[in-house]
Amino acid sequence: MEVESENHGMLSNFEVLGLLKDIQAGRGQKKPNKYQTNLATITYETIKCLENWPCAHHSSDGITSAMKALTPFKLTPAEKLQLINLCPSTAVEIQLIVEESEERLTETQIEALLDLLATNLPGPEAEREQEEGAEEDEEMEEEQG
Repeated sequence: MEVESENHGMLSNFEVLGLLKDIQAGRGQKKPNKYQTNLATITYETIKCLENWPCAHHSSDGITSAMKALTPFKLTPAEKLQLINLCPSTAVEIQLIVEESEERLTETQIEALLDLLATNLPGPEAEREQEEGAEEDEEMEEEQG
């Protein structure tokens, strides 16, 4: 099999989830051929799995702003991708993702990393808080009105 074009870029889980949802919806793809008989099952199962990961709550704008905010930390592309995909919430998680983090990052930088990830890539907890806040606002308006 010959490779038509090489692409060395890495995809985030958010991008993979988007591509798989497009495949599932039939966008940008011809009818599956005889070699793709299991494509629907693989697509469905992978989407189901990825929807339990932080990427299900990300946005393109959030990822773009997070990538820009990560620039000063001098991380490798793979480390940035792992931070985006895994959205660590503790210093220990960052130490597991960033190679030689004790030598490369200060405690202040690790805290800054955690803050910027939480700000740019909110997880399901932030969505729940926003929904609860909106519900509380509606209840207050009903009580006042």
